[in-house]
Amino acid sequence: MVPGFQTIMLPLLKILGDEQIHANSDLVTRIADHFKLSDEDRNEMLPSGTQLKLTNRVHWAISYLKHANLLEYHTRGQCKITGEGLEVLTRDLKLINVKYLRTFPVFKEWQDTTKLNRSKSNGQSEKEDIVPDITPDEMMENSYSDLTKLLKGEIIEKIKGCSPKFFEQLVIDLLLKMGYGGSKIEAGQVLGKSNDGGIDGLIKEDKLGLDTIYVQAKKWENQVPVSQVRDFAGALLAKKAKKGIFITTSTFPPSAREFVSSIEPRIILIDGAYLADLMIEHDLGVSVKRTFNIKKVDHDYYEE
Repeated sequence: MVPGFQTIMLPLLKILGDEQIHANSDLVTRIADHFKLSDEDRNEMLPSGTQLKLTNRVHWAISYLKHANLLEYHTRGQCKITGEGLEVLTRDLKLINVKYLRTFPVFKEWQDTTKLNRSKSNGQSEKEDIVPDITPDEMMENSYSDLTKLLKGEIIEKIKGCSPKFFEQLVIDLLLKMGYGGSKIEAGQVLGKSNDGGIDGLIKEDKLGLDTIYVQAKKWENQVPVSQVRDFAGALLAKKAKKGIFITTSTFPPSAREFVSSIEPRIILIDGAYLADLMIEHDLGVSVKRTFNIKKVDHDYYEE
């Protein structure tokens, strides 16, 4: 398991205790070795998939130690220990965390200033909080993840309350937004027609119509039985079709996924959760409530 960024602080400072200049990337590797992390832990990503979790936590540990003046930035992506940092290492510390760093006036002043600004913007009074051992990036991503889970649940409930005809139109809109089909008129003319041997409709794979994808769209409450998926596969074989998409508002059993993984033609199963993901990704049936631009220092700008 990747250690928290506060847990990393003391081992990090000890590594820098050699008074040499270290590249941040080297420190990430040294911390991984110190905690004997597995390859899986070393390669674990943040929920957004934008950065390694270990790298993020080491960089935040560096930032906090820097604000306490225990280390200093040398050049871009490099740092070294300060005299105050060396003095801290002479103490018999078992842990360096945010609570300990607040004993340094320069760090307390920095943190209190950022807390005051944040509490003013939120209309809240300033108070002392317990700092979790995850980075600000992770807290933000976790909050985003929680909001997205709630949004997905609302989307599925909304769809389930709509008519089957609306659901068929939703499928058309989604596939078009994903780049399938020629035009909305052409897609609407084929999707939603009377059932034809287990096939609800078809749509062009691309705007040139080089291939055709057959579609099954079912607004169900209960889990889709594997027999329905087999019927769809049989209908595709009868049409000599190579590709199919089965979309539902509910779920598929493991047996259905095992079945489609072992046959030709190729069938993609889209359950309610995946459907909501795709709608959010392609801005269908959702709108942007608020946008936050997260910025970081452009180190290149400050190089002379």
